Amino acid sequence: MAEKHVYRFGKDANGNNVTEVAGKTVDEAKWITGGKGANLAEMANIGLPVPPGFTISCQTCVAYSGAGNVWPDGVLDEIDIYRKDLEERMGKKLGDKEDPLLVSVRSGAPFSMPGMMDTVLNLGLNDDSVQGLIKQTQNPRFAWDSYRRFVQMFSDVVMGVNGQLFEDAINAKKAEKGVKLDTELDADDLKDLVATFKQIFADNVDAEKYPEVAEGGKAVFPSDPYLQLRLAEQAVFGSWNTPRAILYRKQNKIPDDLGTAVNVQVMVFGNKGNTSATGVAFTRNPADGSNERYGDFLVNAQGEDVVAGIRNTQPISDLPKTPGLEAAGKELYHVFEILEDHYADMMDLEFTIEQGKLWMLQTRVGKRTALSALKVAIQMYEEGRITKEQAVMRVAPEQLDQLLHPQFDKSAKYDVLAKGLNASPGAATGGVVFSSADAEAFKEAGKPCILVRWETTPDDLKGMVAAEGILTSHGGKTSHAAVIARGMGAPCVCGVEALNIDAPNKMVSVSGTDVVLHEGDVISIDGTTGDVILGEVPLVRPELGGDLETILDWADEIRKDSERGRVIGVRANADNPADAQLSADNGAEGIGLDRTEHMFLGDRKQLIQNFILAEDDAVKADSLEKLGAAQKGDFLGMFKAMDGKTVIVRLLDPPLHEFLDNPRDLEVEITKEEDAGKDCTEKRQLLAKLDSFQEANPMLGLRGCRLGLVYPELNVMQVKAIASAAAELIKQGLNPKPEIMIPLVGFEREIEIVRGVVEENVKKVADEYGVELDIPVGTMIELPRAAIMSEDIAHHADFFSFGTNDLTQTCLGFSRDDVESAFMPLYLEKKIVKTNPFATLDPGVAKLVEMGVKGGHKGNPNIVCGVCGETGGDPESIHMYYDLGLDYVSCSPYRVPIARLAAAQAKIESNGGAKTLAK
Repeated sequence: MAEKHVYRFGKDANGNNVTEVAGKTVDEAKWITGGKGANLAEMANIGLPVPPGFTISCQTCVAYSGAGNVWPDGVLDEIDIYRKDLEERMGKKLGDKEDPLLVSVRSGAPFSMPGMMDTVLNLGLNDDSVQGLIKQTQNPRFAWDSYRRFVQMFSDVVMGVNGQLFEDAINAKKAEKGVKLDTELDADDLKDLVATFKQIFADNVDAEKYPEVAEGGKAVFPSDPYLQLRLAEQAVFGSWNTPRAILYRKQNKIPDDLGTAVNVQVMVFGNKGNTSATGVAFTRNPADGSNERYGDFLVNAQGEDVVAGIRNTQPISDLPKTPGLEAAGKELYHVFEILEDHYADMMDLEFTIEQGKLWMLQTRVGKRTALSALKVAIQMYEEGRITKEQAVMRVAPEQLDQLLHPQFDKSAKYDVLAKGLNASPGAATGGVVFSSADAEAFKEAGKPCILVRWETTPDDLKGMVAAEGILTSHGGKTSHAAVIARGMGAPCVCGVEALNIDAPNKMVSVSGTDVVLHEGDVISIDGTTGDVILGEVPLVRPELGGDLETILDWADEIRKDSERGRVIGVRANADNPADAQLSADNGAEGIGLDRTEHMFLGDRKQLIQNFILAEDDAVKADSLEKLGAAQKGDFLGMFKAMDGKTVIVRLLDPPLHEFLDNPRDLEVEITKEEDAGKDCTEKRQLLAKLDSFQEANPMLGLRGCRLGLVYPELNVMQVKAIASAAAELIKQGLNPKPEIMIPLVGFEREIEIVRGVVEENVKKVADEYGVELDIPVGTMIELPRAAIMSEDIAHHADFFSFGTNDLTQTCLGFSRDDVESAFMPLYLEKKIVKTNPFATLDPGVAKLVEMGVKGGHKGNPNIVCGVCGETGGDPESIHMYYDLGLDYVSCSPYRVPIARLAAAQAKIESNGGAKTLAK
């Protein structure tokens, strides 16, 4: 059987429904006839008043575009058959002089892309058929208004003529007539405008580019309605690949290979006088979820008038009370109920009333805010329309960011000064500062600030904590600034290349502008969009009501139900007691990663520097003792905050040079002092030592478990701090559950040796305190060799935690800080990668995780496997992790609610989909 490209919907001439359905369900059909076409067919099948028409499939669009905008063989003939069928059903023909058929040509992709693609209305009008329309309606003004709208829209959408030229012509006509509104122009005025618009067409369309409309070497507005139809269909297909549509898909993670359908539908007119109207409505409030009808309508108007904002609309609540529209308004309110009952969701719809008769032009599941999504999902469950699982699936995890971070006030108006990577969500406003010290000073003075840096380093941590937000000119979404900001829940915009930062002089210029910012100048940043704004933008913190907690409780109930499928846990990455408490407050079931190196910053940095640089063993020992005491204090707070919950503590991971001063800064200082005649012998010795710790490729050098093997006293100090903190809390009657993670293991012998040191020192502490200490020991799988050899490594591990940041780097050979700003945008644009592999788990890295999980269970059937990399908080990655067999995901404390919801949804999808109510 030949492939079907066209599907009809609506009734025939005898009033019988002759709709052809492209799939067994609307969700199945939308992949063929798009969301609009599938829902038009569905509305027709449930008896709603739908103007008849036909839909050309999305697959036809893909084939047409893929062949260089050439129609597939036989498709134009198939379309012609359906066009003739539509004419027969309506008893009218396109272009007829006595009673013309007019149609709309609209897009309709599988996913809603509001305003991104093109529409043509009133198609079929020409100088002859407009006379037929006048005869049929006895309304010359309406006919000429419809004609001028068609010429304007066709010229703009199909031929790319600048729409402002037509608006200028309308304004000139109104000025000539001395009127203010379009509706004050009479039939003769509109007839004149048709002629003017045709001349604009002729003057601005390239006859060589569009030979179909050329006559005598000049462009002429096409009078052939069948040519009009074909050109409009091609334009709608073409609108799938416009820059705005491509950008929208990129922002909303919609694949580029789906294509759009084309819906050709009989026109109904809302501009036939005061008993006609058009409008857009929602069955509930899309902003806050209130169970109320929400929307706008216009009397005596066409659809584009509502969305264009050229006339003041009326609220949908007024429709049943508007003279001449009462019956249609009452019927529309009944349609609201029908649609909600049928779809069991909040619906968005478009309608037209033509001389008192209601027509439904579109419906789809309505887009909504996070607040509305939560409320509507709960309402639908409480009303008995959907199950808890369906309710949980109704809320997009990414939406929760709207509720968890401050945002710009939506009513605020502002201009974007510069743009970067949206590295950490939320918004912030404050004075510009260029150093950590200045950020702290602003904080102490009670002045909000934005820390502006070329890129942040561990030394900037205090300033990052003090600042309201972080802004860098370099680095990607997993750069230091981005990772730390997300961990803290601070807004961050990275990689703003337009910023020319002169930190010593406390100023920054913005390329392409004359703006120069100095310390204290106020800016605002939006970490959700990557926007940088000059001046203060008002912020709002969305109120967290009980709806979020309700949905998350339902999600947890599903995640933990072993009868519904494999259980998956959610933990948090936290490095201090405050973050541990925040993690617990946000519903984390434990700490999946405590990065102990973050405990060495601030005042403690000098202690670790003393250990690294000191020649005297006594100085080294004293430094270690003080570090151990400080870490023990942190562990006491963390274990107490997470009492009864697992806390995985990773032993020191980064290379030692990260804790040292920059040798180049010291070299500059020495040069200046020697030029001044000072003796710098000691500083020269220090410089030599600092240089000795520098590595050509430090992330692949002396770090992780290698560091503990070269400097075993570091591991001993940390293990004793962990074990003694646990022992003290046990004696206090608490239930600490620490686990120790050995980082960057690549060889079985590495973990075997380090585990021996860990167990030996845990036993010493247990004996010292007179308690039993059961502290599991595992490793982070972050090297390809570790994943490949996971069965052997698992013989010595109680758990595996996949560190996908480094696993991605070592698998792909990418330095994340470099590639994100250098060529990742190009790779995404050219579709070399579908998503940023540092934000969403790469399929190749996923295979390593799968190999690691399977090997781990072979080597140790009781092993627990989780993930603690950046992708552990990404909803798309969480779905993959569930399918890969992981027992838990771990993420920033601020993303725990998102992960809880995403994990539940992953479980539902991987176990047959959401349970529905029996019908």
